[in-house]
Amino acid sequence: MRGYSISLLKGDIFGGLTAGVVALPLALAFGVASGAGAAAGLYGAIVLGLVAACLGGTRVQISGPTGPMTVVFASALAAFGGSFEMALAVVLVGGILQIGLGLLKTGGLVRYIPYPVISGFMSGIGFIIILLQTAPLLGAPASASPLEAILKLPANLGLINVSALAMGLLTLAIVFLTPIKISRFIPSPLLALVLCTIISVALDLHLPIIGDIPTGLPEFHLPTFTLSQWSLIFSLGLTLALLGSIDSLLTSIVADSVTQTRHQPNRELIGQGIGNILCSFVGGLPGAGATMRTVVNINSGGKTRVSGVIHSLFLLTLLLGLAPLAAQIPLAVLAGILIKVGIDILDYRLLKLLKQAPKPESLIMASVFALTVLVDLVMAVGVGVVLAMGLLTWRVAKEADITFDTNNTRYPYLDKANPGTRIVQVKGPLFFGSTSHMLDRIETVDKVVGTQQIIFDCRKVDFLDLTAIFTLDDMVARLHQRKIRPKVVATQEIRQQLLQMNTPNLTESIIFADMKEAMGQ
Repeated sequence: MRGYSISLLKGDIFGGLTAGVVALPLALAFGVASGAGAAAGLYGAIVLGLVAACLGGTRVQISGPTGPMTVVFASALAAFGGSFEMALAVVLVGGILQIGLGLLKTGGLVRYIPYPVISGFMSGIGFIIILLQTAPLLGAPASASPLEAILKLPANLGLINVSALAMGLLTLAIVFLTPIKISRFIPSPLLALVLCTIISVALDLHLPIIGDIPTGLPEFHLPTFTLSQWSLIFSLGLTLALLGSIDSLLTSIVADSVTQTRHQPNRELIGQGIGNILCSFVGGLPGAGATMRTVVNINSGGKTRVSGVIHSLFLLTLLLGLAPLAAQIPLAVLAGILIKVGIDILDYRLLKLLKQAPKPESLIMASVFALTVLVDLVMAVGVGVVLAMGLLTWRVAKEADITFDTNNTRYPYLDKANPGTRIVQVKGPLFFGSTSHMLDRIETVDKVVGTQQIIFDCRKVDFLDLTAIFTLDDMVARLHQRKIRPKVVATQEIRQQLLQMNTPNLTESIIFADMKEAMGQ
């Protein structure tokens, strides 16, 4: 590597090892929470972390299983009745779609996703993690879905395992209250994991634990699917691809702000996609760029891709040598760690401003949040985007000004020379959202007594879409039927756009570039 020095290597070693230490308890916890097992979390962290570090577009980014991606994978596993291979097919499709997004150069589009949609989705994911980990925190069996977790909560409260709850609360206390001076050297999740596990084993509490974790390299898995399930696999894979891409690129932006560098978004998507594809063949959880692990890597000295490679090699070493020790970790401890993750994912920035925020944005955020938690992740994203598009359409349509003055006060010279002429003045964007307004105006105009011709003054139209052109063509045809002469006055650009469509009624004979020229006909 050109220009690589001993000082850079030292920083990358410290950064990679520290990020690996932070990633270990999260990988184990995400693996258990997904239903695929702790080993799946480790496999995903190792494979994706290594591949994304080498092939991605952000030099210091640490990738691995994340809360949102784990929730989607768990949903896939539940949707296919626990079929691991079919859930891995979702990961495979997601990785392929991520590569496609990168090749299509869509990486820069992340900044165009409405913030209320991202906020509602991320807060919903955080709330799901908290809900799903409530039962393990109490010592009860985990639920398969957020709604099931809500319905079973009263029963679980009657089945509290006091020892499990105590370990879970101690874990929460450690991850929330550990002083920064200590967490700089020993990340609070790792401290909680080690300390609470030692206490549980020493006191022989007999708590529900992770259980055996396979040692050695992962086995090869072949993702499978049936044609009858293809639409569900594709929709879940698309959700993984979009969510993983957004998550990774937002983390890349954070890394840029800390390091004062610029990432390559499309290369990042391709690297993440290849990593997730490989995860599907080794039975690893899908993942994305992880913000907390990336910032830890940077603050600990990581400056190049080597830090990400060291992070993965560190986890691989632990998998090969220390997996039996991890088998004794209580599920309540992992639940406490994950609840902290869920709380951190909640978007407090917007939650604090809901009362002051514009009501439409607040409604979008609340709708996406509710659908994410109670219905379906795919539907939540789809509805959120549709609502945001509808809001934008409504706001742009309001910018269109379509007016008609029966006395022609805006064109006073028309009264004497052309008493039967009516003018509809159109300003702003003329598109599918504003054409209904124009139709209403025409209904008003052609009923005015003595109307002989109607001129559409489109000289201040910003742009036209296909709906507006066809609507204008239909209105011209209708005016011809009512023996009213239609004319259009437009800029040269709009005029060319109208003529290029070759519609039957918008012909060159009725489209003018000058109002006086139109009046002279």
